[in-house]
Amino acid sequence: MLWLGMIGIGGLAGVLSGLFGIGGGIVLVPALVFFFKFPQHAASGTSLAAMLLPVGALGVWQYFQAGKIGTDNLRYGAWIALGMFAGAYLGSKIAVGLDVRWLQRLFAALLTFAAIRLVSQSMR
Repeated sequence: MLWLGMIGIGGLAGVLSGLFGIGGGIVLVPALVFFFKFPQHAASGTSLAAMLLPVGALGVWQYFQAGKIGTDNLRYGAWIALGMFAGAYLGSKIAVGLDVRWLQRLFAALLTFAAIRLVSQSMR
């Protein structure tokens, strides 16, 4: 069932990508760290694997060569990419119907939430 969670966070990242033009760094990396307990390097490498072609291929290779990610992370990246593919379509459909002020407010709320989570985790 791990694959279902990966598709789910990929879908969320896709929706947010469609809404705000974001994905990996602000959604996937924190989700992999907080909900799936990935080490930070593995989360970053897996996020790049999800966006592999053409964006992250060289970055994924560096993480893989350094031993920070393995073949499991590449598989997780593929599942996340599947969710992102569908989620980006849904998010963009929602975004084009929203007033720009609501889109800005929602994005600010997402950034605030992510910042609070990262700061609180780094203080432990």
